[in-house]
Amino acid sequence: MRHQTLDQLHAVAEVKTTKPVMSRTQRLARWAELLEREPSRLLTALTGTEYHAPAERDIMRGDGSPISVALADPVLHDEGLKDDSYGEAKRFFDLTDHELHEIVCYCHVGEVMQSSRAALSVREAIE
Repeated sequence: MRHQTLDQLHAVAEVKTTKPVMSRTQRLARWAELLEREPSRLLTALTGTEYHAPAERDIMRGDGSPISVALADPVLHDEGLKDDSYGEAKRFFDLTDHELHEIVCYCHVGEVMQSSRAALSVREAIE
């Protein structure tokens, strides 16, 4: 097998790029499955998402958050998840502020939460 650059391949074949193919439900189900793999894992909650202006809320993130679990997955990354910010999770998973708040905000769980709790909230957003 000979390795070739994309330009070399274009010269001999039609190269098609693919767009993400997972539906919203599939993306959310994948996220829930990732969280369920280590149900007792402690994850960082985001503080006061409902109290921040939309622009501030969109850039909120936390190391070890439920969103960072999704970002670490190569499948979701290939589907287009760009970073582990609140705004990117909202866009990528097509969630409302209320839905994402239920998944990541500290007001329900304190500073940390078990991964199983986050998974349950993700599954509730599917329905």
